[in-house]
Amino acid sequence: MILRKTITIKHEKGLHARVSAMVVNKANEMEKKFNVRIYIICKNDFKIPATSIMMIIGSKIKKDEEIVVEVIGDEVAIPLEIMCTFLQGDFDIKSEKDINKIDNIINENTITLEHIIDSMVNGVIAVDENNIITVCNSSAEKMLDINIKNIIGKNIREIVPDTRLDIINKTRKAELTSKIKIGKYTVLANRTPIFINNHPKGAVAIFEDISMLEKITGEFFKVKELKEQLQLILESVQDGICVLNREGIINYVNSAYLRILNQQKDEIINKHIDKISPNGVRKKVLENGEKILGAIRHKDNGINVVSSVSPIIIDGEVQGVVSVVKKLTEIQELYEKLNKVSHKAEYLEDELLRTKKPDSSFKKFKGKSGNVLDALALATKAARSNATVLIRGESGTGKELIAEGIHYASQKSLGPFIRVNCASIPVNLIESELFGHEKGAFTGAVKRKLGKFELANNGTIFLDEIGELEKSLQAKILRVIQNREIQRVGGEDTLKVDVRIIAATHRNLELMIKKGEFREDLYYRLNVIPIILPPLRERKEDIPLLIEHFINKIKGNNKIEGINRQAINILINYNWPGNVRELENVIERVLALTDNKIISVEDLPLYIKENKQKQVYFEEEEDYKKESIINIIKEEEILPMREYEKIIIGKALEKYGSFNAAGKALGITHRTVAMKARQYGIEKVTLWRKNER
Repeated sequence: MILRKTITIKHEKGLHARVSAMVVNKANEMEKKFNVRIYIICKNDFKIPATSIMMIIGSKIKKDEEIVVEVIGDEVAIPLEIMCTFLQGDFDIKSEKDINKIDNIINENTITLEHIIDSMVNGVIAVDENNIITVCNSSAEKMLDINIKNIIGKNIREIVPDTRLDIINKTRKAELTSKIKIGKYTVLANRTPIFINNHPKGAVAIFEDISMLEKITGEFFKVKELKEQLQLILESVQDGICVLNREGIINYVNSAYLRILNQQKDEIINKHIDKISPNGVRKKVLENGEKILGAIRHKDNGINVVSSVSPIIIDGEVQGVVSVVKKLTEIQELYEKLNKVSHKAEYLEDELLRTKKPDSSFKKFKGKSGNVLDALALATKAARSNATVLIRGESGTGKELIAEGIHYASQKSLGPFIRVNCASIPVNLIESELFGHEKGAFTGAVKRKLGKFELANNGTIFLDEIGELEKSLQAKILRVIQNREIQRVGGEDTLKVDVRIIAATHRNLELMIKKGEFREDLYYRLNVIPIILPPLRERKEDIPLLIEHFINKIKGNNKIEGINRQAINILINYNWPGNVRELENVIERVLALTDNKIISVEDLPLYIKENKQKQVYFEEEEDYKKESIINIIKEEEILPMREYEKIIIGKALEKYGSFNAAGKALGITHRTVAMKARQYGIEKVTLWRKNER
């Protein structure tokens, strides 16, 4: 049950730090006593837990400001009334016991804030209004090459005179995103004044290390410079070059080409190939994507040329044609250089995105391996749009953490984030749970209930285990995606909703579509931005990092100091069918049972020490895998591994028709598919078969 009440804050200073601590103390008492949850909804419908002092202080609720108090639970009327009366009171503390409680809450949150600041990757240094250093975290200590113990309480001008914080204190104006050099670091500095109740109280500087970003950006500019140099080379060679775009329009010819064919530039540029040479080799290559070398052509003006024509292929698709006239060998070398430059540019763009720190909203997802960084980079890009996201991965890989990160990194971060586990809700209740119901819609519907989609309005809804939905509900989910509207069970009104949808599943949706268990149209609506999370066995370099994280998270007052190398090696060599969730459970079990300060091999579960994990099968994929294996090997003798690789890549190219699509289906990059296809000499045959169909 949910009950709300609107009140006005009457305290002279609003909900400042000490008052906020009193509110938190009172909310904790009410939640424990009545088994409820209490929230405060302030301006802009921002909903915060009444037990979070940092969020209450951050909301800056002032005198005469209206707020909504919300209580969720079975018995909500009494705690709601008590909480509202308390919030409208004078907050007078009379008992020394209550004073101690309030002080403890403030102290605990101050310590928490100090730990947060000290763990930040960015450097932070702050001064008071007299330029005395009050805060300096470990990152600032490293960048500025100073010792925290020796500088706290000293004047900033004596210790680090070039921080400009004394100038910020004087001007009371912020200086944002200025790039400076500090020792071996290149940093972006943000300096801002600190105001409390409109009174200046000091200044703070935040330094972001962009040294690696600068290096990658420098390489990227070198690639652009190399492209411009190649343009000059194409103009200076003695062989003629002609380039067509994907529509068949001639968009480039060099001076040698005009000279060889004795033509003017305006006779060729921006002309369609159908008007220039409708039956020529350039037209054929543009249509079928196959290279033609050493073709002898007799032009109408009596000129004979030897031409070599090659398709320009990007991401497995023909994007145009380049024709080389005369002296084939030199142009072939230049063309290979052009391809290498394009690949290097694409590589550097990918590395630039991967090197850039993932959005802070993804900090709960632990991992630094390549495939984790790839997934986080894609999730960061997905957060910039409002497109539907489908997160794929085995159970326990952290799909919900990625969904939560996308929400809080998106423009809808101030809206609600509503989680729905489609597998945990009974079939007869899930429609009401998702879309809500009207009073009297069915037996037991004693009042109107808002559904999850309605609660997620202006925010994000996360549909976990989407593959477990019945097909009748799949159609209704499709309607929400297409029309952005819902209808409550038993209701006649159509309600518009502005909801960002993120779905997740561990099941093979493609196989479910073949079996008629999942709607194909819904699949394509959900799969706009697919994010595939790797299982733990494919990112084992993250296991030591995760072990350290879980030990620090779980140990509490336990005196555990760490884990030895032999135990780490055993955990790395285990296959982890339950993924990160299983690893966390193992660490929790070890911490609960061990009496040692250092976790050793003897503390690990027996099945992990003996590496006897259960064999996990995905039953829905078993028949499909067996059929695929039989089709490949049949009754033939066992072949070398490269022959099976050749068959699989060939079949993927023949089915999907491009390197990019084949790579996604096989779970590898399009560059790897293209390289293997060229290595085995199958790219022409398979793509030609696809086009022939």
